[in-house]
Amino acid sequence: MKQKRLKCLILMAVTVVIVSCGEKIEPGNTTRQEGPSVKVPVAMAEVIQHPYLYEAVGTINASTASTISGKLMGTVLSVHVNEGDKVIRKDLLVTLDPRQVKAQLDKARAGRREAKRAQSSAVSARDAAKASAQLAKATFLRYKKLLEENSVSQQEFEEVEARHRQAQATLAQTEAMLEAARSRIHLAQAAEREAGVAEKDAQVRAPYDGRIVNKLINEGDLASPGMPFLTIEQEGQYTADLVLPERHIRHVYNALEVKVVVDALDHLALIGKVSRVIPSADTLSRSFQIKVGLPETPELKSGMFARVSVPIGGTGMLMVPQTAVKAEGQLNGVFIVDENQTARFRLVRTGQVLADRVQIISGLKQGQRYVTVISPKLENGCKVEAGK
Repeated sequence: MKQKRLKCLILMAVTVVIVSCGEKIEPGNTTRQEGPSVKVPVAMAEVIQHPYLYEAVGTINASTASTISGKLMGTVLSVHVNEGDKVIRKDLLVTLDPRQVKAQLDKARAGRREAKRAQSSAVSARDAAKASAQLAKATFLRYKKLLEENSVSQQEFEEVEARHRQAQATLAQTEAMLEAARSRIHLAQAAEREAGVAEKDAQVRAPYDGRIVNKLINEGDLASPGMPFLTIEQEGQYTADLVLPERHIRHVYNALEVKVVVDALDHLALIGKVSRVIPSADTLSRSFQIKVGLPETPELKSGMFARVSVPIGGTGMLMVPQTAVKAEGQLNGVFIVDENQTARFRLVRTGQVLADRVQIISGLKQGQRYVTVISPKLENGCKVEAGK
């Protein structure tokens, strides 16, 4: 039994039959293919640099979003929009009760009018004091000359001098009163402008074209300064926000192109660019926040789930088209073209599949020529003619 089995093994080892283009090839030698050559596309195997991709979970957010808040205290008279409404810049969104604001404006205008009347009185007083001061000065100079001529007594001169000083002090006082009146006018005008601005603030308008995504107030509510009313987003401009572990942050920079896939939109694939890298990491997760700017896409909505493929370095890989790989059972092979323009089938070990190309780990070397698209007529040992 053992001898019979040994004979079978020896027979299998020494008997190798290879069928090449319908002809028998002896072990160790390959005869040239007779007949016309098979025209196939031929390329040279090259090692290309391909990046590793880190797939992160991202969230679609509007690149410009604002929370509209109130600046006044008052009752909400009406809210003119609802969630989902599209608005344009300066559209009326919310109206507040303007009565309190109008009362403040009337008060400011009355204060301005009173300040102007006070200014007029101060001007009259200043003019009178100025005339009195001029008369007192002229009298003082005349009495001073008479004193030098001994035509008046010292007491008379001193009385005139005192009136002169008093007139100068009164003039200075009226000048100060006039300046104070002018300051009160400026204050009243500022208060009037402030009240005028507050009157405009009673009508809350859209800061830019966008869409209302959140309504936080209703008619009849009491509004206060800083109280949020609405959330508005600018349509068309969105970002994919994600977090990236700190070990990969050195590979990311502004304007880096990344692939973003939105599953909810039938796996919509977009090419975005990194627009911002938050420079400080989260101390708990040791990760950085990344914002990826996306091309204008009307279908996008805030809060959508996205998968972001971030390139984080790479390595050289020998890649060939998938059409160059032929399956033989559970094995794969490619046709190598030698210097005699003969196709030789070689088993290869494949790796990653990226798009329409497959990685060759072993069996094919850089610089070797191979058939990129295998023809049904092509067999091992056939003569080939390089074509397109």
